[in-house]
Amino acid sequence: MSTYRLTNLLSPHSVALVGASPRRGSVGRAILGNIRKAGFKGDFALVNSHYAEIDGVATVVSLTKLPFVPELVIVTAPAPAIPGIVDEAGKKGTAGVVIVSAGLGHGAGSLADAVERAAHRYGMRLIGPNCLGVMMPGASLNASFAAHMPVAGNLALITQSGAIAAGMVDWAAQRGVGFSGIVSIGDQLDVDIADLLDYFALDEKTRAILLYVEAIKDARKFMSAARAAARIKPVIVVKSGRMAQGAKAAATHTGALAGSDAVYDAAFRRAGILRVSDLRELFDCAETLGRVEPPQGKRLAILTNGGGIGVLAVDRLVELGGIPAAIADATREKLDTVLPPTWSGSNPIDIVGDADAARYQAALEVLLADTGNDAILVMNVQTAIAPADAIAATVTDVANKYRQSHRGSAKPLLAVWVGADQKIGDLLSAAGVPNYPTEDDAVRGFMHLVQHREVVKSLAQVPPAMPSAFVPDIETARQIVAAALADGREWLDPIEIKRLFDAYEITMVPTFAAADAEQAVAHASVLFAQGMTVVLKIMSRDIVHKSDVGGVVLNLTSADAVRTATADILSRARTLCPQARIQGVIVQAMIVRPRARELILGLADDPTFGTVIVFGHGGTAVEIINDKALALPPLDLHLACDLIERTRVARLLRAYRDVPAVKQDSVATVLVKLSQMAADIPEIRELDINPLLADETGVLAVDARVAVRSAARKFGGSGPANFAVRPYPSQWQLHLEVKDGWRIFARPIRPEDEPLIHELLRHVTLQDTRLRFFAPMKEFSHEFIARLTQLDYARAMAFVAFDETSDEMVGVVRIHSDSIYENGEFAILLRSDLKGRGLGWALMQLIIEYARSEGLKVISGEVLQENTVMLQMCRELGFEMKTDPTNRAICNVTLKL
Repeated sequence: MSTYRLTNLLSPHSVALVGASPRRGSVGRAILGNIRKAGFKGDFALVNSHYAEIDGVATVVSLTKLPFVPELVIVTAPAPAIPGIVDEAGKKGTAGVVIVSAGLGHGAGSLADAVERAAHRYGMRLIGPNCLGVMMPGASLNASFAAHMPVAGNLALITQSGAIAAGMVDWAAQRGVGFSGIVSIGDQLDVDIADLLDYFALDEKTRAILLYVEAIKDARKFMSAARAAARIKPVIVVKSGRMAQGAKAAATHTGALAGSDAVYDAAFRRAGILRVSDLRELFDCAETLGRVEPPQGKRLAILTNGGGIGVLAVDRLVELGGIPAAIADATREKLDTVLPPTWSGSNPIDIVGDADAARYQAALEVLLADTGNDAILVMNVQTAIAPADAIAATVTDVANKYRQSHRGSAKPLLAVWVGADQKIGDLLSAAGVPNYPTEDDAVRGFMHLVQHREVVKSLAQVPPAMPSAFVPDIETARQIVAAALADGREWLDPIEIKRLFDAYEITMVPTFAAADAEQAVAHASVLFAQGMTVVLKIMSRDIVHKSDVGGVVLNLTSADAVRTATADILSRARTLCPQARIQGVIVQAMIVRPRARELILGLADDPTFGTVIVFGHGGTAVEIINDKALALPPLDLHLACDLIERTRVARLLRAYRDVPAVKQDSVATVLVKLSQMAADIPEIRELDINPLLADETGVLAVDARVAVRSAARKFGGSGPANFAVRPYPSQWQLHLEVKDGWRIFARPIRPEDEPLIHELLRHVTLQDTRLRFFAPMKEFSHEFIARLTQLDYARAMAFVAFDETSDEMVGVVRIHSDSIYENGEFAILLRSDLKGRGLGWALMQLIIEYARSEGLKVISGEVLQENTVMLQMCRELGFEMKTDPTNRAICNVTLKL
């Protein structure tokens, strides 16, 4: 698993620091000081061959001389010495190393390569190099050179920048916000963002995870970990480099629209991560998510003594997609009894500038009891009439009493005290009330909560399988692309594109190829007979932009016009591009649909996230209009419709004035078909349909371009080689027959299986749960079961088995690969009353077959020695068995594939 031995690194019982120096201002001395100040309670030693002691701490000359085995080794030594130190730590039995030093280089033959090989040899984990270090307040560990140690709290920070980590610590100290952990990952030689997302997602002390990202190394691994974490708790990201012009050299309109940052944005959206634009918004997000739970909806009640600031808050709320809570008649009557006649009578609830603490209390208590809102924002503008600190104290008292009486169901309460002293902010923070300097910050904080709630809901949906509403002619499509590649071409010609689209049932304008003028006239005559006019286009694999050479002529209505235009097009092309290979001209019907909307749909190839789907406003000014949205495949109709709705042109697809609406789902269906095409034929690297005409009769592709290149596999495992998100593996739905003809249906698990898992566990004895989970578990929380059911199939798989007669769930088997996709750890659980009927054997064979198909090299598991039935089955399946050296009650079983 990607969390393998991370607990040893982030919550160690023993630590050694290698490379500390007595020199003032050195990194090693700073880390030594921080470790001591933090009060680390485990064994600690200092390794330095040049000094007998540093700052009063005795040293040893090497790790081999230590009287204990350090779980964690922190290295600040010069780069050339680090491979030897890591090798020495591995021989000693160390679980992991944090390398703070920089300068190890990159690639084969570098110091970094030597370090990585040494760590892999001993199964050690590495954080860094070139990092600030780690800070784990709950473990009293500050193995960093940050200026301060954060207090313990419920936020985790994973950052690619040490400076960001240090800045967050300083901010947190001022706001009274604590951290469950801060990890600066540096160059990510081993432990990366995905590994730490996995770790903190399962950490009970962590409520929300903050990320600072510069670049993602392994997109599929990141997407898998991010989606899993975001299902359980909020994940918020700041991504630098938003203005990078990653699409300047793109060859298609689609590629130009799919800029690097826009793709990251699409990836974060698909992963369920909340993206914020800067550190201030990240701090505000942390302020909110670190103190309160998400609301049930997005109706916000605003209580204020200043009408103007209340209206500004409502404006911002509506702009961001929130809803100002309506004041019901019954609630208004209650407010009338406790407020002066001059109160606003609506939301924002303006209780007038002379409002004192008692008036705030009375109004707030009414709003907290009102079921017509989901959260409350209390704002105060200081006046000379009523002391702001007394009002704040009263609000915190009301908030504390309300939370105590509504444990587990309290609605969020947020605050803005305009221009308040720090002591008021401290008072609110101490009471667990998120507070902000402005109404804009507070409303954003509320909407972050709302967005997280919506994210959790959307992530519960199964990653869609490829659509089954149509059956594409995949073999024909692959032959078209293969022929172009064999011919040494990167672009399909228009006839090939038409055949490709026909294979995927994407309707395209009638298209013909003509080698000369007479053939062009013959094809045009067919179209004339149908009452159509004709378009001619140059056909050359070497001329991509036809209009640049005058290679397009429109509105031809006669044979003579076609003959003349063909001669002119061929003559111009040969004159302007003498080296081009010219096959002739393309003859197409001239399509006139006056009410049709011009759209662009396509595929782009991103170097990090693979295939990206693009939708937007089409036409010749597509880049200038720049109305587009991106999504990572696979898509189903729901996701395709969501992609469309994120553009301005989506409004034009609806009916307006005398223009009928575009045929329902016709555009979304083409997006789904493009998604499947990309999965089936990864050699398609860029594609755009521009324009796709859409009206009440349906859709029609008028022009399209398709770029193809031989595709190296971007992502490991099975599934589409170029998709960062794995589709639901519907091909693994199987019917099995076990002893006595018992028929079993097995399929990959889905999020909606959670109630069935609970029902399965009702039929598992305490003894069997102890053998499976190594502890006698009587209750299973939603969070626990969510971890079992909500997979995205990239690094983990679980098969659930059903009795075909009763449809009852009777067993589950799962496997989770490590971070380098070599070893998979399995686990299996059956209904206790159905054991001994061959189900366990069948499910183990199924998971072994699946692991083989994924390219895993080893399957492993931990089995209690007393679980003799499971151990016997493992023997019969060919597993090797060894007693765990650290816990003799456990047997480690491994099967080489």
